[in-house]
Amino acid sequence: MMVNLAHLAHLSRAKILVVGDVMLDRYYYGDTQRISPEAPVPVVNITRIEDKAGGAANVARNISHLDGQVALLGIIGQDAEGESLQQLLAEENIQSSLYQQAAQPTIAKMRVVSRHQQVVRLDIEQRFSAASALRLAEMFADQVQDVDLVIFSDYNKGSLTQISAMIQIAKSAGKMVLVDPKQTDLSLYAGADVITPNIKEFIDAGGDIASEAKMLDSARTLLAQSGIAAMLLTRSEQGMSYITASTHYHVPAQVLEVSDVTGAGDTVIASLAVMLGAGFESQQAVELANLCAGIVVGKLGAATVAPEELAAKLNQQLNAQGDSYLAPFDAVLQHIAFAKQNGERIVFTNGCFDILHAGHVRYLNQAKSLGDRLVVGLNADASVSRLKGPTRPINGLEDRAAVLAGLACVDWVVPFGELPEEQDTPLKLIEQISPDVLVKGGDYTIDSIVGADFVLAQGGEVKVLGFVEGKSTTGIIQKARGQGEWR
Repeated sequence: MMVNLAHLAHLSRAKILVVGDVMLDRYYYGDTQRISPEAPVPVVNITRIEDKAGGAANVARNISHLDGQVALLGIIGQDAEGESLQQLLAEENIQSSLYQQAAQPTIAKMRVVSRHQQVVRLDIEQRFSAASALRLAEMFADQVQDVDLVIFSDYNKGSLTQISAMIQIAKSAGKMVLVDPKQTDLSLYAGADVITPNIKEFIDAGGDIASEAKMLDSARTLLAQSGIAAMLLTRSEQGMSYITASTHYHVPAQVLEVSDVTGAGDTVIASLAVMLGAGFESQQAVELANLCAGIVVGKLGAATVAPEELAAKLNQQLNAQGDSYLAPFDAVLQHIAFAKQNGERIVFTNGCFDILHAGHVRYLNQAKSLGDRLVVGLNADASVSRLKGPTRPINGLEDRAAVLAGLACVDWVVPFGELPEEQDTPLKLIEQISPDVLVKGGDYTIDSIVGADFVLAQGGEVKVLGFVEGKSTTGIIQKARGQGEWR
């Protein structure tokens, strides 16, 4: 995945208003040791009760945990569940404006969980009145100007009976609109930029999944008939398909083991909105939303994703793809920054590594053992020539970087020393990376190592590792030229 990592540092720029059916998710946790003598059902001894924000409130929660700025509009009852939900939202740093009415209760979904499995779910809900929905639309008109994107989270509980009018208000104000739909008549969402149905919702709305071609054709027909710009179709273990009138692309599912799909759709639309709000193009935003969904379904309950988790997943993918040598340099710096956020120790070393040999590999493995991530500063070709003579390097920068990046112990390769004013030292690179451990090979003393003073001043460590005796690039070149004996 080619992602502009710089945008991941700006997730907080996304200003999003979530509107829809809010609810309280209450979890009862306990152990099961026996079957009830009253009926053939398990007896769960409750030891812990946990409340979470659900429905549209869970969408807002996902946005907040991804560092997006979020406001929430919804309807609750005048009851203890509504008070609990408002308290949860305040704790999650979510600006909520919930219309409190007395006619219907706050929607609550209660799950009994034993040994990581749901035993039963109990729902308390009544459809909200048209008058309450109209009041919510009035509140929306007052707040839409303050955000960049709007998410409508439709759980078909009555909060969004005025959604068509609200979409038009949002579009008139120049806002991007995303909808998680529940209605079979998609024309109710006319004007939306993106809708995010799952397979069941797609079929209920008239979609055809008999083949990929029919799926694509029926999706485009639905979009044209409904006046909607794009569809992000979530397809469970088959991943996601992003479809417009002229383009489409598919991203595969990212999780191998599913613990709980509760709230996965909330994560998809929330993360998609945050990525779009942070400046990602649509395809990158979809790919990142897919990664977030893969992370969250590996957790129990209506979980969320933190930026650090997303960064770790991205780094894992890049390493698996062999993309350890990256340009531009600020992309590598962003990877390193996220690794630091995850609490990982960064090790730095440098060299020419003209012809990689056993001594190099042993040295690099030793360096990696001093931390979690190894960054190798690699002398540019011009620098190698200045240091080693006009016949060097034997291998050019791209080849040397590719070989180093192929080692399991190397996480990133960064060139330096292209210009003479860099003095063929990695000092500037060390100052930009600020490693936790600086490593040098040979008979150096710590006070003679370039960058040692800086690393020590930052609270880091400096280590000197010995080279393997009899192993050197110069020796290999001499042997190749018949100037030495092969061993």
